[in-house]
Amino acid sequence: MGVVPDFWRSCGYRLLARRGDGTLAPTDDFLRSLLARPELAPIPESGAGELALHDALLATPRGAVSASMLEAVEDSDARDNYAIFLRFRDRLIAADSIEAAYMRLFAGEGVDVPPLFVAQLTQLLLRHVLGDDADPLRARAAEMLFRPQKIAITDDGAVMAADEATIELFAEGGAFGSLGELLARNQTPLRTVDLDVLDRDRADAYWERDERHDFSVSLSRGSAVLDALLRVLEAWIAHFLGVKVAIRVEREIDDAHWRWHVGLDAEASAILNDLYNRQPVDEARMHRLLCLFRLDFADPNDMRSAIAGRPVWLAMAMDETNRLVLKPQNLLMNLPLARLQ
Repeated sequence: MGVVPDFWRSCGYRLLARRGDGTLAPTDDFLRSLLARPELAPIPESGAGELALHDALLATPRGAVSASMLEAVEDSDARDNYAIFLRFRDRLIAADSIEAAYMRLFAGEGVDVPPLFVAQLTQLLLRHVLGDDADPLRARAAEMLFRPQKIAITDDGAVMAADEATIELFAEGGAFGSLGELLARNQTPLRTVDLDVLDRDRADAYWERDERHDFSVSLSRGSAVLDALLRVLEAWIAHFLGVKVAIRVEREIDDAHWRWHVGLDAEASAILNDLYNRQPVDEARMHRLLCLFRLDFADPNDMRSAIAGRPVWLAMAMDETNRLVLKPQNLLMNLPLARLQ
């Protein structure tokens, strides 16, 4: 492996502080970086009230914002954006760490911040988990945890994934190789674009394009990127929950004493729930099930006593439009931990 560069630089990871316990904390510079987002950055048409609020927050990112300051923002869309930002900022400040803020997003009655903020937090935390000696295939696999993928299945059954936003960016007619042709069959118009397949043989090429999101990958059983994804999920669980697990691919759930499962996305959760409850799952839905996994705890004492030593079944699935939208928070909120019983 070659030298690992400082990848995903635009996410703001280097603006965070590393705490003694290995978690991350927001800094004033990180909060300022959020104010540079296009939803908040001033434009030529910005009024005096909006400019005053933006300047005040740049000077004192943690400063209190009164109702009158917010109401003084002339444009209603900008005013709504600042209200959302302030709610998100206050969550970060109130939490003990970025990790704690992330967990609290999913522990209440519902996520009350936009998906783009959730995705940014997920990326920041994955960047931390991957570390400064990251494997490039794991970095590309980790992208799937905060960027939706478009799935194509080849005639010989291979499962290919490509970044959905990249596909949409070039969706103006034409085609780009076999993956493009497959996506075109699913009514996704395309124009010519260089969309290479990333695998072990050319893994280091990722570092030259880490923020272009233009590598497709194989998620077929035995593929290097699928294995990389499982190693990322293991590290993700260890970082947040402090438990060691091992995850491997399985062809089917051959378990007469099936006790626990977690879907890695909404589609997989619904399919697993129906299978567990012996509800019918038609062929079209089963076809969307891309992978099954078995998760085992290294120490059964970390599990709820009633199921200690039993496997946890995982799955990921595309939806009816061939989208794969993974939710890594599912693993943090739904594993059968002993301390939660």
